[in-house]
Amino acid sequence: MKLILTPLLFLVPIFMALGMDLPRSSAGQTDTVPSVTKKKPINLLDKANIPKWRGYNGKTLPPGWTISNGMLWMNDHALPDTTYKGGRDVIFTGQEFEYFELTVDWKIAKGGNSGIFYHINEGYGSPSSISPEYQLIDDENYARMHSDLKNYNAQFGAKNPEELQDWQKTGADYAMHPVKEVKKLLHPVGQWNTTKIVVAPGRTEHWLNGVKLLSFEPWSADWYARKKAGKWAKSDRYGTFKTGYIGFQYHGSSLWFKNITVKPLQ
Repeated sequence: MKLILTPLLFLVPIFMALGMDLPRSSAGQTDTVPSVTKKKPINLLDKANIPKWRGYNGKTLPPGWTISNGMLWMNDHALPDTTYKGGRDVIFTGQEFEYFELTVDWKIAKGGNSGIFYHINEGYGSPSSISPEYQLIDDENYARMHSDLKNYNAQFGAKNPEELQDWQKTGADYAMHPVKEVKKLLHPVGQWNTTKIVVAPGRTEHWLNGVKLLSFEPWSADWYARKKAGKWAKSDRYGTFKTGYIGFQYHGSSLWFKNITVKPLQ
């Protein structure tokens, strides 16, 4: 989640009008992708793939990012490198993916904020304005540790702008499809969580720790209505790319990722 002030769009009331409980999911549903075939899984952190990670619009890993002992992690306290040119988000450039099943174990620092991007294309300011994002955030502590959240959410007409909104919480399709908290099993800060994202023809699914949180149809009438009504109304390129890289967002906190596996679907 990237906190950038945008013109008042009344995101929350319009989401309510669209039916914010639309995500079609239920705990315990089986993982079925009947219309596609899974290919051999790709370990994005194996020895051959490590050199294929770099910063968005960059040539090397950004300062603070390290790959070691089977883990990709961000040290927010690392010293800055004034010679680095590129974005602070990281992307895997070994292959572009259209349809896929991504699984990744992750944990986040207290008060932290990040996200998983897919269908990333380069040449823009950052992935956040063009790519769908599976939100990662410290649901419990973020709001009280970031006073700027109130002003950010106020522009969208939030009833309680000092609080994280449902479209900003872990597992959401950020600023598009919120998660019903009753369905979510989120482990506390410092503990590992497992995310799965399934992008198949006509369907995208978000999973967390074995529970399907939501499912939606990208580029449907409902999808376009949500885009037009909310944060992305003036972001013409948001969600338009149907293939691209996978990456992780840096948003001012330490992060840890491991067991990053992608199964291409066809």
